[in-house]
Amino acid sequence: MDLTGLSHIDLPATADFHCHLRQNEMMELCTPLIKAGGCDAVFVMPNTQPPITQVSQAISYHQALSQIAPDVQFLMALYLHPSINADTIATAARSKSIYGVKLYPAGVTTNSQDGVLDIEQYYPVFEAMQAHDLVLNLHGETPGISALTAEAEFIPQLQKIHDTFPRLRIVLEHVSTRKGIEAVRKCGPTVKATITAHHLWVTTNDAEQDVFSFCKPIAKTPEDRIALLRAAVDGSSKFFFGSDSAPHPIQSKKQSGGAAGCFTQGWCTALVVGALEHALRQGWISKAQVTQGALEGFLSKYGRAFYKIADPNNQASSKPQIRLTRRGETIPKSVKSPDGQIEVIPFRSGQEIIAAKDTADIGPEPSITDAESDLEAGKDDEEGPTHDKEALGHTDTVAEEPEETSSSAARDGDSQPDHLASPPTRLAPAIHERPSSADGSLSIPDDTPSLKGSVASSTSRQARLSACGRSPTPSLPPFDRRFQARLSSPQRSLRAASPAFLHSHSRTTSVNSQLIPKAEDIEPDQTPWEIVRWTRLRKISGAAFSEVGKRSFGRPICIAISTTIALGTSKGLILVFDYSQNLKSIIGSGTKAVESGAVTSISISADHSTVAGGHASGHIYTWELAKPAKPFLHIPPVDKRRTPDADGHITDVAVLHLGFLGSRHTALVSADDKGMAFSHLATRGMGIVARTVKTIRILGRYPEYTPSAVRQRKPSSVLAFSPLPLGNAEQASDAMGLVAMLTPYLLVIVSTTPIAQTQYKTPRPKEVAAHSAMTAALAWFPSVKLKVPNKVTSETSSKVKLVYCWSNVLTVLEVVEIEPSSSSGAEGPPNLQFRPRSKWKAQEAIVAVQWLGRSVLAVLTITQQLVILEDSSLRETNSSDLVQKHIYHADLFSQQLNMLVEELDEEDASMHGVVADAFYMSFRAYKGRLFLLGFNELSFGQLSNWADRLLALMEEGNYIGAIELAISYYAGEADKVSVGLPDDDDSRHRMVLDKLLEMISASLRYTFGKHDEASGEAPGSLQFQELAGVCISACVSIDDMYFLFDEVYPWFSEAGVQDTFLQVLEPFILDDDVQLITPILIKDLVYFYTEKDLHTRLEEMLCHLDPRTMDLDQINSLCKRNHLYDALLYVWNQALDDYTTILHDLLSLTEYRGDGEADTAPLAKARDFTDASKIFPYLSYILTSRVYPTGKELDEGRATLAKAEIYNFFFSGSSNSLQNGSFHPEGHGYNSFPNLRKALDFDAPSFLSMLNEAFEDSFLNGPHDHITNGIPNQLSEGQKSGLSVTRQCVVTILLEVMVPPKYEPEDTVYLHMFIARNLPKFPQFVKLPDRKLHRILVGLCEYTAEDISEDCQLSVEYLLSGYQPPDVHSLIPLLTKAGFFRVLRSIYRSENDYAKLVQTCFDEGPSNGSLVFDCVGESLRASTGLNDKQVDEVRNVITANASLFVGRDVKEAAATMEKYAPGMHETMLDALNTVTDDNQTLEYLRTILDPADQAVERSQPSVRNSNRTFVELYVRLLCEHDPHHVNEYIERLKAGDLRLEEVLPALESSGVIDAAVILMAREGKVREAINRLTQHLDTLEAALLGLLDAAGESPDVENTAETAYDLVASIQKFARVGIWLCQGQTRPLDQAKLQLKHGKRAKSEHADLSTTENLWLDLIDAVVKVTKQITESMQLSAWSDETNGRDGGKTSRKQPFDTSKLAAELRSIVQETFTALLSATSVPRGNDALRADVSFLRILRAFLKHASASSPSLANLRSVLSTIFSAYSYEESLLALANRLLDKDVFVQVEEADKLSRRGWRPLGQVCEGCGRRVWGPGTGGTVWEAWLMRHEEVTEKVLQRHGPNLLYDGSMESRDHGKAKAIQEETRRDSVSGAEVQKGKQVPPSAHQRVVDANDEPSSPLIIFSCRHIFHRMCWEKMQEPGDVAEGERRDGSHGGQEFRCPLCIST
Repeated sequence: MDLTGLSHIDLPATADFHCHLRQNEMMELCTPLIKAGGCDAVFVMPNTQPPITQVSQAISYHQALSQIAPDVQFLMALYLHPSINADTIATAARSKSIYGVKLYPAGVTTNSQDGVLDIEQYYPVFEAMQAHDLVLNLHGETPGISALTAEAEFIPQLQKIHDTFPRLRIVLEHVSTRKGIEAVRKCGPTVKATITAHHLWVTTNDAEQDVFSFCKPIAKTPEDRIALLRAAVDGSSKFFFGSDSAPHPIQSKKQSGGAAGCFTQGWCTALVVGALEHALRQGWISKAQVTQGALEGFLSKYGRAFYKIADPNNQASSKPQIRLTRRGETIPKSVKSPDGQIEVIPFRSGQEIIAAKDTADIGPEPSITDAESDLEAGKDDEEGPTHDKEALGHTDTVAEEPEETSSSAARDGDSQPDHLASPPTRLAPAIHERPSSADGSLSIPDDTPSLKGSVASSTSRQARLSACGRSPTPSLPPFDRRFQARLSSPQRSLRAASPAFLHSHSRTTSVNSQLIPKAEDIEPDQTPWEIVRWTRLRKISGAAFSEVGKRSFGRPICIAISTTIALGTSKGLILVFDYSQNLKSIIGSGTKAVESGAVTSISISADHSTVAGGHASGHIYTWELAKPAKPFLHIPPVDKRRTPDADGHITDVAVLHLGFLGSRHTALVSADDKGMAFSHLATRGMGIVARTVKTIRILGRYPEYTPSAVRQRKPSSVLAFSPLPLGNAEQASDAMGLVAMLTPYLLVIVSTTPIAQTQYKTPRPKEVAAHSAMTAALAWFPSVKLKVPNKVTSETSSKVKLVYCWSNVLTVLEVVEIEPSSSSGAEGPPNLQFRPRSKWKAQEAIVAVQWLGRSVLAVLTITQQLVILEDSSLRETNSSDLVQKHIYHADLFSQQLNMLVEELDEEDASMHGVVADAFYMSFRAYKGRLFLLGFNELSFGQLSNWADRLLALMEEGNYIGAIELAISYYAGEADKVSVGLPDDDDSRHRMVLDKLLEMISASLRYTFGKHDEASGEAPGSLQFQELAGVCISACVSIDDMYFLFDEVYPWFSEAGVQDTFLQVLEPFILDDDVQLITPILIKDLVYFYTEKDLHTRLEEMLCHLDPRTMDLDQINSLCKRNHLYDALLYVWNQALDDYTTILHDLLSLTEYRGDGEADTAPLAKARDFTDASKIFPYLSYILTSRVYPTGKELDEGRATLAKAEIYNFFFSGSSNSLQNGSFHPEGHGYNSFPNLRKALDFDAPSFLSMLNEAFEDSFLNGPHDHITNGIPNQLSEGQKSGLSVTRQCVVTILLEVMVPPKYEPEDTVYLHMFIARNLPKFPQFVKLPDRKLHRILVGLCEYTAEDISEDCQLSVEYLLSGYQPPDVHSLIPLLTKAGFFRVLRSIYRSENDYAKLVQTCFDEGPSNGSLVFDCVGESLRASTGLNDKQVDEVRNVITANASLFVGRDVKEAAATMEKYAPGMHETMLDALNTVTDDNQTLEYLRTILDPADQAVERSQPSVRNSNRTFVELYVRLLCEHDPHHVNEYIERLKAGDLRLEEVLPALESSGVIDAAVILMAREGKVREAINRLTQHLDTLEAALLGLLDAAGESPDVENTAETAYDLVASIQKFARVGIWLCQGQTRPLDQAKLQLKHGKRAKSEHADLSTTENLWLDLIDAVVKVTKQITESMQLSAWSDETNGRDGGKTSRKQPFDTSKLAAELRSIVQETFTALLSATSVPRGNDALRADVSFLRILRAFLKHASASSPSLANLRSVLSTIFSAYSYEESLLALANRLLDKDVFVQVEEADKLSRRGWRPLGQVCEGCGRRVWGPGTGGTVWEAWLMRHEEVTEKVLQRHGPNLLYDGSMESRDHGKAKAIQEETRRDSVSGAEVQKGKQVPPSAHQRVVDANDEPSSPLIIFSCRHIFHRMCWEKMQEPGDVAEGERRDGSHGGQEFRCPLCIST
């Protein structure tokens, strides 16, 4: 299928088997988009907040989703959590909505903090899932490691789970790697994987550059992406679609370390098809792979089949449900909620897609033609680099000329939405202004309406905030709940957690570079926020890389950078350029240097005066830049054959590395590709005395030139090499001439001064990946002076550092100078210590490394990826792809090191797989700049610093991103070192603060200046929201609220968009980031939210603000008018420290309003009661030292005084508010504790529940003298009174107040519960007399409402734990009436009255679960110590309640009785007899006779203490209800466990013949057993034959086939039973008996078969008969069908099953039977071998005799034999058994074979030379066999006539060399030979003689074979003779013995 040319495509509705729909507003926003994406079924992920760990949660979630999208099928999942167990799985399986359980490793993705730490601890859950057929969904990543390898590391866990639970259905979710694909393919059919849409589009580079492409698991390499694309279309059901659509608010994605997830739900089908179309264009997949079936399977059918959900597309009447059409539609820029509070950016927003639409909604509209499609496809191709190409790392060639692109065009190519690329700036005089042509790119606010079907989110938070209302009988137990304020629960902020929005793909250039590039040299396709700004050195490239330059100078192959740029060329020249790109010198021209080969290494001295070059021939030249005409120094190579004592590079060995030592330009070090390194020190030349060079070898060995080398050394080379450069801080190591070298085996650091000495060496690290590419790189960083001394060590200079890399492992080594000891003195070289400080592992091999600064490393990998690392943490800060730079690299080492690769040992993980090319000569750094030598150009780049990035973002118009980036710099959340910011917070704050404030001011001026110019601009636009957000974030970060309200807010206020500012400010207030605001802003805030009727949100904000700046009168009236009592309480508490005044207002709302006035409206009354109910959470917070309603802690002193005021308010004897009195309609006045009475009258349960919580506070412990004495004059009377309140005081007052008749029992019961629960907790603080306690106990027993019965019982238990009633027995009737069975059990247990304890369990009913079994076990347990009478009483209770006992749980009842009272089994079974269901009896007996744990201990008898009657009953019930288990159970029984006659009728009637046979054999009735078995085989045969005969006419084809296969399986099963039976009767004989048997062989071999042999014979007869009959029937049926079809007489019938398969199964039964017989009758020969008293050959002979007698013809007998032996072809078992038989008499058989071979010849071929027909061997035909058989019978008859029947024996008799037997054998052989004497002759080619026999003749005459090995039929031979020859021969002798036979072919020659 060619997707690129289709105008539309019809597909079934997609099924998305992995999506995230979130909760609340986000759920309402995203769920309606499911149908828009083409889906009608989705599998919903459970990682919500909180996670879905309970079945009830999943069902509620399912209901909420179904209400939003009722036409979508939602498949729910549970979140694997410690709370999930096997019972949870069973409950989930019974539900109709839960299909799987999701395993999240802890911390790997969003909301996975509650995930799994140890997978194996959930194996019991997996076992339950396997049993209940639930799917295990795996997030396949290992936590705590690199995201790029996390999935590959998880694969062993997947394989382990699959191996442990092979039937468990497993899905590896969102597979993202090729290794993951391969792992799923290798697993069994129960393991599948989902593939997402976004992983088909992006790679790691895209995820790093675009926050909206970042997901978990992170996208991987292009190779992984291609593997996913191919898996999606390969037609394998192993892979199906799961979008992993994960919406996140835009703030969460844009923050630093943004949230992981791509939002694809509404466009998922189109994205998949688009990705496949793109892959077709790129050639990654072929058109043949993309089929309609593959698309339908991947998107819909495969997943539905695996999850076993109905596929609506399988219905015959159904049509394609969705159509994807090219309409030019694009993915929207963003999706917003109706109120604008939530905004989500889709994946690939703004990109064109093939739109999906339900076919039911498609109207009659013209489709796009193929030509138009081609046009559109061509237009896409002409638009240049797109998002797709960037995803693959492909870029266009860099243009030579600058290219103007408007910012709007740049945005079109970006995947970000328009509103994120804010308008270009005309900001302030300090900011450079962009060209005016870009002004038109001002983005317009996104006011597009929400997508159709979106559900509006609530504008009020009331739906999410729970209010505490009046609850006379609360749903929670009144004393178990804790009051929760509406505002104290943490709310999810609408803004991001971090204000920093980092553009990870920011690009810019530094303006501080000393190398000033021209404008046209800047690469035009780079955007301003690249991590490195690359500049092409155009003039140098033109001079050195042009065709003219290459012809003149050669190709540049190495570079050195200093104050000049030096290039070494392939023609031996060195080109020197200055920083203006002027060619200063051409070194080597006209000298011998050009004759020395290419310049392979180059270096510049520390004083920049000298350049050195190493050549391919081994020569080294140094040149003074001031005098480049002739070399300053020449170091030639040495010839070791001529000068064996000289040191130096060998001739024609390339010098690959070169460097100057220290500041001297006469001291060098060098290394070559043979692994040798040298130090060169030149002396001063004087006059005519030339300079001399002293060369010392510092590494390696010279090659062996003698052919007789003792041992071949491993090849080596110097892969990386560098001398220590000089820094600006002096160090002792500077004078030592340190040189670092990396070989394939070691890192070696050598000092060259004063002598060459190894300072440090270390082997290759073990962390190097096995068989990885062999690469190495290193670089020094010298000691430099620090601007600020080190805070820890106070050092003023840095340490010398070396970074070195082997393969993918990078290590930083520090060089530390050790102070010499006093004993050693100060003389001598310094003592250095090399300390490996840190390591880092790259994803691939590292080929080059350089220091960009003291703390910044540049790393180049083998795929030319540039990675920037911070040295201190080795954290990867940025990466960039340099493939387009075409960096020069060369193969320098593979020839030398090829043996290490060619001799690679796969078992040796230390070896490398390949030797990589060298990059070190092309990748250089100097003063923070990177220089790259490419194949066609030279370029340099510099990291952008923080100011450059901010400026670039501002110039681009992205001032929002610039301010956010500045915030992250200020807070230290972004990269610091790599952008030039210090780690010190104070220094960094000073550097960034001014720039941040300047950018905010400039952004405000620009934005509101543009707003004033745009008359149509509407307030509240997205630009204003984003600007307000970053301004507030910035001021919060720098802690400058005055700037926010004095400088920022006036801009919004004056422009009339203060509403936008206030809305943005709200989440900052709720997060407590902004707590203090100005009165003017408070006024505007109150006005705006009250005007919009957003009182609840206003109240929430007021409770988070500091009330000291509020107008209290205004707030007081506002809150009362709008019922904002939470805010009012907060303001009064915090601003006035008044905690009781507001309580009067709340209590007044509860008063009854009478006196003739009209009652208030019901709604108003309900609202008053709701407001009044806030009093209880308020009191709970304050009395437990918390601020209401935020929940923050109150300081101790303030909290104590607040509590004193409140306790005084309620528990003082007079009223401050009701001095004039107020009367209840019933006439009862408030005389004492009026406030307490009001609260109790309003809601006594809630008030007492609040007090129960407050009682735990230490305030009530006693007097507070430290406060009373500390501030006596500052305490009010009320506070002093409140400080004296204690728990005893509170309880006493409550008992006095809550008395009848004012308070009814339904109220006083809560007081009783309150006292009962707290009395045992605080016995030292609360004392009550026994009479009151007794009254409380009685009151609890006399509760009035059933819903509080459990609370009352719990309270009684509390009370009795501290109170002992004088007469407990008098309370038992009361407790029994109340139903307090737990209390009764406790009483009976304490009195050892276990009979009543058990009776109580029965009286309680089934509500107590399995408690009755525990009580029975406890009562009958020996350790309880009951006497016989007590035990009898317990047993009598159990007997009286036997029906109830077994009715609770029959298995538990049986187990309990078996363990504690096995003698009561009969009683329990009698009780079960009253139940008509035998299953209960079966389960009871199964538990005691056949427990589940029996499998662990199969040898243990299951009867134990039970009698045979139970066993027989159990077997009979098994026959009736579970016949398949009968045989397994009976096999474990012992003889005498049951009576055969009692169970045999049941066994036979239920068809459990195998069990009956086993029992017969066990009873010694072996003959009857085998007869019953063969009889049943005959029955099965008859059934199968009948089925075969009627198969053609059967209407139910599937059931017929299934029945046939079942019958064959039954035959196989019973044949195996027969084998088992016969094997059990086969007895071995010892050696003595065996020898005796041999002595009587002649007699025994003719005796009748033994009993055991007869058993085997009967079994074989039965099995072969069944096989023969059924096979013949199938053949006859097939022949009949073929004949009828060919003749046309009848319609051909097709069998409903595979007859060949049935025949093969039957033949395998025969094979298995004979194999068992052979195994039983043949054992290897040995001295102590035991031989079986069964002869295979005797049985075989008897079988053949029976078979020949029963077969009507010889052909039938042949078919029987063929059936027996055909199955043995190529069978290892046959070979093994044949070897045993051959081993038996191998010597005799070999001797006989030798005699036979001496008598005749082996024919030359297998055909007659006369007629050409086959005469022997395979394919001969049946006539030969019949002829041989007739001839054998004739010979046998002759022998019988001559010698009598007693001397004839079967073929099993061994040959002997004496006696009559030999003579008989010889005679038989003579008579069997066809032919007489023959004459030897020569072979003649067949063409030499005319064939005289007609090919159609049927020669059946004997065969004649000549010594020349030609073979003829006798008839054919006679026809070829001359006339008369044959007759003469016949006349001589009637037989053929006297005739002379000659070969006609040989005679003719």
